[in-house]
Amino acid sequence: MNFIPTDSESKTARAIYAAGCFWGVEYYFKQASGVISTQVGYTGGQTVNPTYQEVCSGATGHKEAIEVIFDPAKTSFEELTKLYFEIHDFSQTDGQGPDLGDQYLSYIFYTDETQKQVAENLIARLRQKGFRVSTVLEKAGDFYPAELYHQDYYSKTGKKTYCHFRRKIF
Repeated sequence: MNFIPTDSESKTARAIYAAGCFWGVEYYFKQASGVISTQVGYTGGQTVNPTYQEVCSGATGHKEAIEVIFDPAKTSFEELTKLYFEIHDFSQTDGQGPDLGDQYLSYIFYTDETQKQVAENLIARLRQKGFRVSTVLEKAGDFYPAELYHQDYYSKTGKKTYCHFRRKIF
């Protein structure tokens, strides 16, 4: 007898975050419970299918970002967004850690009004705790996967993250 999943068992959701160099961001999201897959890439700019070099030039307006596909029965956008805030310096206004430039800014690209509201609520909580929050909320647009050598970088190279560290905030 073949098992056929019901609609609720086969549903996935999507989140898109920018928090500096996408290698470190992907490292932490790949480990998160309920995450099905991740993909690093570029979003938020005006150039169609930009290259890494074009994004780094600052001319395209894109951010280095991560697309997270997750199982909402196992985790929530809120839980993933808490992780997002805990793995980068959301107060930095010129990049992330040693990586400076607009492509490294802190952004949440929300896919619907519910995600926007969740992000706004978490930002308000952070501000109530005394944090300065520079994260920008923007409606998700086109997401362009980065070149293959950027995908799953730390697993491929065996290196350790250099600019992302998790600190408990929530």
